[in-house]
Amino acid sequence: MANEGQTGATGFEALASAARDAARRGPPPVHLWNPPDCGDIDMRIAADGTWFYQRTPIGRPALVKLFASVLRRDGDRYVLVTPVEKCGITVDDVPFLAVEMVREPAPSATGAADDDGAGAAPLLRFRTNVDDWVGCDAEHALRFEPEPGTGGLKPYLHVRRGLWARLVRPLYYDLVSLGEERAIDGRRMFGIASGTAFFPMAPAEELKDVS
Repeated sequence: MANEGQTGATGFEALASAARDAARRGPPPVHLWNPPDCGDIDMRIAADGTWFYQRTPIGRPALVKLFASVLRRDGDRYVLVTPVEKCGITVDDVPFLAVEMVREPAPSATGAADDDGAGAAPLLRFRTNVDDWVGCDAEHALRFEPEPGTGGLKPYLHVRRGLWARLVRPLYYDLVSLGEERAIDGRRMFGIASGTAFFPMAPAEELKDVS
């Protein structure tokens, strides 16, 4: 199916059909499937979250969500996986965007408090551009990467099994407004609390550079 020597539309529709069949039985367990590798296809996820096939944007949101449901990361390679085959695609940055954030009441916490004696914070939940909701916790962590050329940071949220979402800029500013200082290994860190987890963003003394 994924061989680029085949008719593009035929390969595309075959992949969509296989993914659709798998999704009918619930969330596809792509991490359990080990089908034959059919090489790479001309599909790309741009840094702004747009999916392309043969350099043309995929204009049907339902189809993008379908492909996103069978996306997996194998090492440094992104693949679309169905029970009968898998094929590699190109991802410019990360496959998803986080486009909305809500705060839920703090969960009840047990056990020792952190170095500052802080308990559980409101749980942050994020909606991705494919309408998945992800609660930010130890398994679904936030990370912050240096942004070349600006001195700022780019925030990312772990969605599932090595697949990440980049937070859109307005959400990043929302996070900064919610940030707090805590002692981590004897050093004051500025970061984001969500539930019982805390995600350091930068040393507190470098706050002037967080933008």
